[in-house]
Amino acid sequence: MGKTMFSVVIPAHNEEQYIGKCLQSILRAAEAVRPEEVEILVVANRCTDQTCAIAEASGARVLVNDDKCIAAIRNTGVKAAKGEMIVTIDADSVMDEKALAEVREKLESGKFVGGGTKVRFDRMSVGMAFSALYVGLNLVPVMFKNGGFLSGAMFWFRKEDFEAIGGFNESLVSLEDMDFASRLKKLGKQKKQKYGTLKRSQVVTSSRKFDEFGDWYLIKNRKLTKRIFTGKDRAAADRFYYDVR
Repeated sequence: MGKTMFSVVIPAHNEEQYIGKCLQSILRAAEAVRPEEVEILVVANRCTDQTCAIAEASGARVLVNDDKCIAAIRNTGVKAAKGEMIVTIDADSVMDEKALAEVREKLESGKFVGGGTKVRFDRMSVGMAFSALYVGLNLVPVMFKNGGFLSGAMFWFRKEDFEAIGGFNESLVSLEDMDFASRLKKLGKQKKQKYGTLKRSQVVTSSRKFDEFGDWYLIKNRKLTKRIFTGKDRAAADRFYYDVR
């Protein structure tokens, strides 16, 4: 293998139903750059299914972190990464075949410190649409506090900038992505670079949370939803994220 340019990090907790599609999407996107310069790291978290076997069969490097903390799981992968450019994506999501090429274009331009991606669900319903609107309205104060709208879904950045801001905040059990984006954007301002959003690429993510809990669950359980928005409510995070599947 030649020099590694990209490291794609995937947190994974019992993802045997989804991770194969995620890995295949990365391999397709690698064809638009140089496949030999792309490494895939799967961070297995308390997996009891075939997630690790599927990942290894696809050529991914498998690491283990059993913390109930998505920030720590992401950090494990990025810290072990050999690539100059880092992309993080969830195991139940697929990236566009143009995604890695567009990330390389933006980071090599010197204009961007990093950024996120547009996202859509693999299905939509009235309940999901209203839930998304409800979540968005509740996140407005959080986003305002953190410097305005910041895209996420699939983060991309240079490893040196990840290290400069101290990675993902492991004191948070939720909203670690928004916190990371905010701090990355602040670093970009210092370096006269922008926090961007991929324009030609998007991520398609599964609707499994709605499949598991119901399309109206977030609205019907507004107290739990608001507790998740604090970022530090362990019981709420366990109930919604860590103690499922």
